[in-house]
Amino acid sequence: MDKDLRIRSIVISEGENRAPNRAMLRAVGFTDEDFKKPMIGIASTWSEVTPCNIHIDELARAAKKGAHEAGGAPMIFNTITVSDGISMGHEGMRYSLPSREIIADSIETVVGAERLDGVVAIGGCDKNMPGCLIAIGRMNLPAVFVYGGTISAGKSSDGKDLDIVSVFEAVGQYTAGQIDRQKLHEIECSACPGAGSCGGMYTANSMATAIEALGMSLPGSASNPATSAKKVEDAQLAGQAVLSLLEKGIYPKQIMTKEAFENAITVIMALGGSTNAFLHLLAIAHAVDVPLSLDDFERIRKRVPHIADLKPSGRYVMEDLYRVGGVTGVMKLLLEAGLLHGDCLTVTGRTLAENLADEPPLQEGQTIIRPLDQPLRATGPLYVLKGNLAPDGSVAKMSGLKITKMVGPARVFDSEEEATKAVVEDQIKPGDIVVIRYAGPKGGPGMSEMLSITAIIIGKGLGSDVGLITDGRFSGGTHGLVVGHISPEAQVGGPIALIQDGDVITIDSENQELSVALTEQQFAERRQQWAEPPLRYKRGILNKYARLVSSASRGAVTD
Repeated sequence: MDKDLRIRSIVISEGENRAPNRAMLRAVGFTDEDFKKPMIGIASTWSEVTPCNIHIDELARAAKKGAHEAGGAPMIFNTITVSDGISMGHEGMRYSLPSREIIADSIETVVGAERLDGVVAIGGCDKNMPGCLIAIGRMNLPAVFVYGGTISAGKSSDGKDLDIVSVFEAVGQYTAGQIDRQKLHEIECSACPGAGSCGGMYTANSMATAIEALGMSLPGSASNPATSAKKVEDAQLAGQAVLSLLEKGIYPKQIMTKEAFENAITVIMALGGSTNAFLHLLAIAHAVDVPLSLDDFERIRKRVPHIADLKPSGRYVMEDLYRVGGVTGVMKLLLEAGLLHGDCLTVTGRTLAENLADEPPLQEGQTIIRPLDQPLRATGPLYVLKGNLAPDGSVAKMSGLKITKMVGPARVFDSEEEATKAVVEDQIKPGDIVVIRYAGPKGGPGMSEMLSITAIIIGKGLGSDVGLITDGRFSGGTHGLVVGHISPEAQVGGPIALIQDGDVITIDSENQELSVALTEQQFAERRQQWAEPPLRYKRGILNKYARLVSSASRGAVTD
């Protein structure tokens, strides 16, 4: 290399007074030649606690090989992950969203302390992907993200595709008496056949798609399945790409522009992605000082059709999309229609349009992605709702729903557990609107996902008859008439804290309204009786998180 790429590690690599620093690195394998090379961190989220990340050690080694081949001095380090699927429906879910901040903080800490020059970050489960991107944005060092890849579909005894949401919904079917315990056990044992992230257009695949559209991963990274040879190649090429970014002087803030975020939102709307994309894209934008708000999501929703027949509301999974052209094929379609900013820079060193020119279009005759003039719905399915219940906004996913408005009495619960018990015991009737509060970023704390209760509602056949609103959030696998991210949250005295059983609530996606039939005077009278509850945890990470975290409408950031 003619250009010295040691943009930060040179403080360790040069000078007699840094001999002690170098001595430590010699113990892990560095030689005199290595100290002449840029030091590249391979941030691995490998873990045995979830299938999403069980294979990432192999991908980290492939990325290390690629970085070494390109002239770098790479080293692997680890950060944590937690499994949303395993932590769902109980107290463990409170730790899920905080883990995003721990991951971001830990990557920033290692890279900052070791004075690394570039980063490959590899993530699989829902929170470690945005956690990686938040860290990359804060550090603003040449970096590439690699998605661990989607899991293969499981198979039932009658040949139907299964995934983790199939199991959650089977619990509802079991409690409704529609299937027996043996069938439930069969579905449990068959749904997750190996490594990879949940297969539908849930949060993991949504964020992988958004990150590729942002330009922060190589073309194909979002679609290549976890156990494919393509995924290993993806990781190896990412290691090489970081050295190219260093050589060209390309940094994340040059890639993650406002236009790039608009591209990410556009692809999420077209594919019908997870509502969690709102939370995470807002947080990533915050990390790179890009002004992004819920209004941007709503503006883009109105001009982007929903064209993907993907789970949870559709029929197909990411592996199916991969076979017919993947996310690159979808982006090529959107670019040709003028819906993407093609001049955005990417981690290849080329623009999005230049990348997509090399990619094949979607296969002729495929049925997963609709033509733009024959969409599933004319606009995106992820709505921002406002009103006297959500002055700062709330988020709803309306894909696959036949109804767009519900007016009904509130059934109010201060925890998901209480609400779930009421659903299981058939205390919730058609027309009711379940309210779950004190589940927001501060109040939860951690803004728990509520796949368990929503899946039980679906499993009981009430998906079109019962509404659910919360200051918590939903899994990417959730579908039904549900509204989350209500801001301000109950813990800080948001209007949701003042609702009582029987209050009449309106959920209206067409008019972007979430309201309750109360006057300002009634709100004022109830507020006089309300007192802010103490934080749920007195010590530890959840206490620290609750004290630091912002509103969901700002991405639930902690800095």
